[in-house]
Amino acid sequence: MITIERVAFLRTVPLFASIPDYVLASVAQIAEEVELPAGEMFIREGDVEDCMYIVVDGSVRVHRQEKTIITLGEGKSVGELAVLDPEPRAAAVSTLEPTHLFRIAKPPFDEAMADRPEIAQGVIRALCERVREQGRLMTAARSES
Repeated sequence: MITIERVAFLRTVPLFASIPDYVLASVAQIAEEVELPAGEMFIREGDVEDCMYIVVDGSVRVHRQEKTIITLGEGKSVGELAVLDPEPRAAAVSTLEPTHLFRIAKPPFDEAMADRPEIAQGVIRALCERVREQGRLMTAARSES
């Protein structure tokens, strides 16, 4: 993909949706394209890594052993916390079909955030929304019990 196509795609990703295109160009330049076959585990539970992934095309399953936590498709990101604070992965992630991903590693992401604070603000906003959504889901699950 050329940079303009990458920017157009990143604009659709909730993690980057509020970031202006000229800033997204910085992210587009550091995203490494990865093609994986169906059934490929690319994040292993317990591994310490410093990268996140964005599903460009295809779908992935986030799981612990055989229990599926969530299935994610085009435009969804996984492993975002690793580019902010690398810790052991809380779950594994495997492809469900041939999948095209963007891989973004911590060192170039840190540089991009230092140059463009809008990136950090967008990531923080998206992560806050994810935490709020998880809180709503937990509250709903408790009230159903």
